[in-house]
Amino acid sequence: MRTAYRDCFDQLQPLLARVEKPSRYIDHEWGTRSSQEADYRACLIYPDVYEVGLPNQGIAILYAALNREDGISCERSYVPWIDMADEMRAAGVPLLSLEGAAPVASFDVVGLHVPHEMAATNYLEALDLAGIPLLACERGEDDPLVIAGGPSVYNPEPIAEIFDCILIGEGEEHIVELCREHRRLRDAGASRTEVLRALACVPGTYVPSLYEVSHEGTCTVHGYTVPRTGEHVPDVVYKRVVADFGATDPVSQSVVPYTELVHDRLSIEVLRGCARGCRFCQAGITYRPVRERTPDQIVAAVSRGLKETGYDEVSLTSLSTTDHSCCSQILERLNRNLQDTGISVSIPSQRLDSFGVDMALQVAGEKKGGLTFAPEAGSQRMRDIINKNVTEEDLERATRAAFEAGWRRCKLYFMMGLPGERDEDIVAIGELAERVLQIGREVVPKGQRGGPSVSISVSVFIPKAHTPFQWCGQLDDDEVRRRQKLLLDSVHDRAIRVHYHDAATSLIEAALSRGGRDMLPVIMGAWKRGARFDAWTEQFSLDRWLEAARDAGVDLRAVARDPFELDARLPWEHVSPGESRGFLEREWRRALAGITTADCTRSSCTGCGICPTLGVSNVLVGDRS
Repeated sequence: MRTAYRDCFDQLQPLLARVEKPSRYIDHEWGTRSSQEADYRACLIYPDVYEVGLPNQGIAILYAALNREDGISCERSYVPWIDMADEMRAAGVPLLSLEGAAPVASFDVVGLHVPHEMAATNYLEALDLAGIPLLACERGEDDPLVIAGGPSVYNPEPIAEIFDCILIGEGEEHIVELCREHRRLRDAGASRTEVLRALACVPGTYVPSLYEVSHEGTCTVHGYTVPRTGEHVPDVVYKRVVADFGATDPVSQSVVPYTELVHDRLSIEVLRGCARGCRFCQAGITYRPVRERTPDQIVAAVSRGLKETGYDEVSLTSLSTTDHSCCSQILERLNRNLQDTGISVSIPSQRLDSFGVDMALQVAGEKKGGLTFAPEAGSQRMRDIINKNVTEEDLERATRAAFEAGWRRCKLYFMMGLPGERDEDIVAIGELAERVLQIGREVVPKGQRGGPSVSISVSVFIPKAHTPFQWCGQLDDDEVRRRQKLLLDSVHDRAIRVHYHDAATSLIEAALSRGGRDMLPVIMGAWKRGARFDAWTEQFSLDRWLEAARDAGVDLRAVARDPFELDARLPWEHVSPGESRGFLEREWRRALAGITTADCTRSSCTGCGICPTLGVSNVLVGDRS
């Protein structure tokens, strides 16, 4: 029997005085869009706490799209922090939606966002708190349809059996189409099996229960996924793409929070996609093609969004905002419009080869906190291997422009453990940071308060599906720690701060990135041992994962470390962002030779295959050359 949709806030309210940050759980925010009159209800869940999940642009876009549809109402939910989850279990209070404080199990469809691999145990936590069976095969006719989507669904296999459907690609049109079809089937009295078979016909929809794992032929130890015998479903599920990105609403945010958020600002998505071609970058493949909004649309959206939300900062978001062909013009217009308002314009991170003095001045505003650049590798040899297509001269020019424009803090992002990396490449990270600090000291007058400082953040390379490095293994975690120590020993100036990612967390992320359905027992075992909020350093425990893997007969280090043969069928090839395997193999060989590949928005087509496969193309509103 389906749980009734009703307001249960009176059950949650007595718990608020006992938990940290009760504002995470209070409803009636300003700007919500759900409707009490709709007869079809969706609940979108971000697998983390409120202040992390609310700023998420993907959830905001889907929330707005569903609530624009006649007869459909969408609410939100977040995973309660550990203190509240424990109180809810003790009191018998299920996971509730935020807007209506209704049991999540009472909705027609429950959608979980898939932001990164380390959220895996929180899907189980959310479903368990909601009282929804954890596995799709255990759900009955009265259980909601449980779906997933987001940027990290391109190897869905480790979590596939949790979900009834997984939406591949861009979701604002897809989720509305899927919910319309589900509503029609529900009203026609279709069984759960009939519903799933029908939804598998909606383009971009992967229904894991209609597929199985095969180990025939040349493949990895994880096998590969094929349609079950007798099921008429696609061999490959291709991603959905919003072809007319300019026709979508650039102001996705509407909800004004009660509490401070992790990213507490208005966000405007100014372009989608990146064709730079960094060979480690999954998003660079999965968000193609490049589609830009016009300057008029962006400027108008900023004005409207600030008026509707009251924020005092606006962030122009994308994978690479300074690549927008009209970025400088947009910044100039926004700064003119916002002059003397106290409202600042920010860009999440800056491309070294498209950031000059003019750009520095335009994003400076009155608050010159810190600027972030991502050289990714310390040596030019490594930057050529990964196809970063920036030089040390680019970095020197960009950071000099920043210091001259008034910034005093510069943050540099790097990776270690990249294919072909040597010790001298690690040492080069420290040398590059010291050169940036030296430039800052040359520019900033001596004795001035607040001298220049540089921080470097170094993550561990994680091989990702659908990239030219998908066949590579990750460094063994002991070797990661050795290289981290080498980096620390290579930095001699105390004005340079070094941060690096934990090797243990990176091990789990790599195993979840590269594994197949054989990883699900490990995820479930870790969760049963208390794993939740694994992306939070203080909550993560490697021992839980190692114990769960041991019980499941899985060697996590082998899953993360062992390379794949170039001709092997891979666990994730049944879902695709549209790239050709030949392109990825060619890029892998070019990486081994240290040969770079141009950006197709600045030169000719590089043959990734996405545009012809999906029937789309790059859309630029200006000249990038």
